Amino acid sequence: MKYKILCSDLDGTLLSTKSDVSDFTIAEVSRIRKETKIILVSARMPRSMTYLQRRLGIEHEPIICYNGALVLDGETEIASTLIDLHHVTQIHTMADALLIKLGLYYKDEWYVEEDTERVQKEILYTRATPIFRATSETISDWKDRKASAHKIMLMGTKETADILYPLLVENFSESLNLYRSNDTLIEVAPKSVSKLSAIKQLLNEGSTINDVISFGDNYNDIEMLKYSGYGVAVGNAREEVKAIAKSITLKNTEHGVAQFIKEHLL
Repeated sequence: MKYKILCSDLDGTLLSTKSDVSDFTIAEVSRIRKETKIILVSARMPRSMTYLQRRLGIEHEPIICYNGALVLDGETEIASTLIDLHHVTQIHTMADALLIKLGLYYKDEWYVEEDTERVQKEILYTRATPIFRATSETISDWKDRKASAHKIMLMGTKETADILYPLLVENFSESLNLYRSNDTLIEVAPKSVSKLSAIKQLLNEGSTINDVISFGDNYNDIEMLKYSGYGVAVGNAREEVKAIAKSITLKNTEHGVAQFIKEHLL
């Protein structure tokens, strides 16, 4: 089995722990990286991905951040799609009424209102540090800079997320991708982009989506796996992801991506 491009999700897929790749994964990527383009595809911000590129020896390759909302090749911005700032303001108002906090992401900037256990976990897992300030201040700053969010992370409880999520779907489903990453977290991204659309932007002349093998575990990986030349789900993937995958490998904690590379990629 041979593919020109390998695209992999990070959290729950390529990462064997919450924040790092295994030596086995590094070795297998190293074995194929001269013949195969390795592209990391994630909901993470750039600086939470570039340290992994360095670990894997693929700093020269592009990265797909924020589920496709920001595509970078080194310092070069290939594509950038922002959430309308008016929508950011509306979502803030709705979340604030339920005491749900916002994490706001723009390029390599990350803003949160207060230091919480959830924020500390994010700092630990992604090796990034946020700027602490009121969301209203960030929105005002972005208005002056003509900026906005590549991604919004809504952090509440299961009960408040259960209330807010259907309200967001009712009001924003036509313009935003709304993704519940777990019981307490809701991720928001522009509707017009996805991991798949970003991958297509990076295809060179002579390459098609059929030349891509992709790996993932969660709902935001389904489209990428379904339409790639070959889509592989890790063993810990959601059942809906496994259902559309062409193959299922070991769990991420068992180095499933590396094991598949070892067994199937020349």
